[in-house]
Amino acid sequence: MESLKINKINKPVSGNIQITGSKSETNRLLILQQFYKNLQIENISNSDDSVLMQKALGSTSNEINIGHAGTAMRFLTSYFAVKENSEMILTGSHRMKDRPIKILVDALKSLGANIQYLEKEGFPPLKIIGKKLLHNFVEIDGNVSSQYISSLLLIAPTLRRGLVLNFKGEVTSVPYIKMTLKLLDSVGITHRWVDKTITVSPKRAIINKTIEVESDWSSASYYYSLVALSPNSEITLSTYKNNSLQGDSILATIYKRLGVETIFEENKLILKNTNTLISRGLNLNLKSAPDIAQTIAVTCFGLGVECNMKGLHTLKIKETDRLIALKNEIEKLGGEVEITDESLHLKRSNIINENVCIATYDDHRMAMAFAPLATKVAITIKDANVVSKSYPTFWDDFKKATT
Repeated sequence: MESLKINKINKPVSGNIQITGSKSETNRLLILQQFYKNLQIENISNSDDSVLMQKALGSTSNEINIGHAGTAMRFLTSYFAVKENSEMILTGSHRMKDRPIKILVDALKSLGANIQYLEKEGFPPLKIIGKKLLHNFVEIDGNVSSQYISSLLLIAPTLRRGLVLNFKGEVTSVPYIKMTLKLLDSVGITHRWVDKTITVSPKRAIINKTIEVESDWSSASYYYSLVALSPNSEITLSTYKNNSLQGDSILATIYKRLGVETIFEENKLILKNTNTLISRGLNLNLKSAPDIAQTIAVTCFGLGVECNMKGLHTLKIKETDRLIALKNEIEKLGGEVEITDESLHLKRSNIINENVCIATYDDHRMAMAFAPLATKVAITIKDANVVSKSYPTFWDDFKKATT
């Protein structure tokens, strides 16, 4: 699918959508499963990232290309560093070779890892010679990507003396770190987080355990946007928990101000448009949930709501520079956006240009975030298949909800 034209949706959206497991939870559990073979995982994500992770972990090759999968690159770097008597070249797409990994590599080297850069210093591809890591103390900046921190925490119980991880400065993306720790806890690995230090105890074996992955809240965000932009609409999503591990579950609170009521019923989320826009302007700090920034920006643009978001510094090193991408595409549609290295300001606008072709920049979230604008105008999404990175059935589900 090169480009997908979506005609204007002229009726309230509705439907029942089953979303597969969170790729964030899935990829963490897949690493843990390598250390504890009696761990069973249900409702595994069908995202490209999780499929690539499974293939990489099952590969017998000594070179693995993980494409655009940033989570896989970070988690596998630590995994192969502790896989004794192995030698692996870990590489990725052209964009992946421009995504920094020095902070994680330096942390692993301080524990005793043997990792070399094969091209540009500080960036993939990497040559990793797996060995027993003898040290158990590491220090890392708290405001770096949570994936670096989670990568270290996932290997922590395999280290002979566990791991003491000390943060320098303010800690961001706390929900993703807490998700990792709760998954460690769920398989019986003890840990504690006091002030700026996380301590994880070693664990050689666990009892038989089955964990069901909760469905992905980032994927739910696009239906929140659809419902917010479509008066009198209602969509039911499965399978979700009221006490979610996922930071993006803050969607329920944020979208209440944009006219969407969230009702938890058993394992389902019911999203209802209340036809009441509570806020004419949003001021958000999304440092703990940056992946929903694109969706919120597009929703606010479609509703004519001013929006100020900060805490977005990690968006510059994703599949694309998401702040620049958002500015480019919203301004094509007639909006006005100002950005800094860590913030986005969307001005109130009552104009939405029709039949605009949205560039997706090899970024799955750009495609899905802009699709709900079809409730207002006809729109075209370029390279629509990019959604497979996190949500391969998105267009089928989107069609189910909108036709």
